[in-house]
Amino acid sequence: MFDVLVLGGGFAGLWSAAAATRLLRAQGGTAAGHRVALLTPLPDLTLRPRLYEADPARLRVPLDRVLGPVGVRLIAATATAVDTRRRRVTAVAADGSRTEVAYRRLVLATGSAVVRPRFPGVAQLHDIDSLDAAVRLENHLRALPGTPAGPGRYTAVVVGAGFTGLEIAAELVGRLRTRAATHGAENEVRVVLVERAEAVGEGLGAAARPVITAALDTLGVERRLGVTVSGLDERTVRLSDGSRLPARTAVWTAGMRASALTAQIPAPRDELGRLVVDARLRVRGVDAVHAAGDTAAAPAGGGRTVLQSCQHAMPLGKVAGHNAAAALLGLPPVDFAPGPYRTCLDLGEAGAVATAGWERTLRQGSEGFAKELKRAINETWIVPPVDDPAELLRQADHRVTHRRTAASPA
Repeated sequence: MFDVLVLGGGFAGLWSAAAATRLLRAQGGTAAGHRVALLTPLPDLTLRPRLYEADPARLRVPLDRVLGPVGVRLIAATATAVDTRRRRVTAVAADGSRTEVAYRRLVLATGSAVVRPRFPGVAQLHDIDSLDAAVRLENHLRALPGTPAGPGRYTAVVVGAGFTGLEIAAELVGRLRTRAATHGAENEVRVVLVERAEAVGEGLGAAARPVITAALDTLGVERRLGVTVSGLDERTVRLSDGSRLPARTAVWTAGMRASALTAQIPAPRDELGRLVVDARLRVRGVDAVHAAGDTAAAPAGGGRTVLQSCQHAMPLGKVAGHNAAAALLGLPPVDFAPGPYRTCLDLGEAGAVATAGWERTLRQGSEGFAKELKRAINETWIVPPVDDPAELLRQADHRVTHRRTAASPA
């Protein structure tokens, strides 16, 4: 039996395990290597916010080099069922063997997944929701120069003009040009952004929209608004207005939903499938279970709920892990208190745009500030320390936000 069992090896899961370990160690916990366990089928933390970039295979961090040095037990398996009455998790390993893992306190941090549509040709759709999916897209793009010439060979249709859709659309311009250059076909590159709403980036605020649209114009990204995809094949994407786009590449980014494992917990869930939790990230009506990251509908103050984002997943994980351990030790729990809400959207070769606050106020600064900030987020802030147990436990303190860099205003 584990004192704290964390399900999920993403940002929330990693920091839950680290935070629980930190508190148990600080209170003189013994046999630390067997008190906290993280159960995940993957050996690495995927840097998921960066999967729009080229060469995504590099965007991972070995969990055994992050959590191993502090004694967290890594269990390589997929959780398939949670019995909250018996406090047991059923898991299946890669070889098909099944096991039950007992816990005293559970943190559910199994993340979210893109909602795949249902229409003819859906198997031809790419996404960048996981490392494997992003690698498949990369391999597809690399293979394009070897495919027969013709309409749409270097055309990509991106469905969804939210945060992910905008970043991959902006990045695909340069990635496609790199591939097309091998045949001198740069002028064939075309990226089309398809959005059901009447504007791009509706969730990013009105102030940022002129910057976004100007960047898309600079990059030459076309927009088809007020429509969606109704079907596709290897060479054509069909839209709901009856039009057709010759394209060899289609990327779906519309809609996210919490891990299906949340349905195993007998507790209220929101419209995204997230478990409703209190300020201490305890799942309502269920003993000994906390939720963090994209599986948690946690209060963010002012009547708001956290978003499914890395920005919230990391502090949610720290608080959930801390409180799970605190409950074992008879210590008072802490409330989740998110820092100021911010966004920073990468716009490829056209720069970036940053906003502050839930009102999405445009952040002004020196030229290139937003791009430098995005680079700091991607390359420093979200990357956990490797082979450095002291630094990991320091950052696992729920009062620590991120490491400041030159791009991070005090």
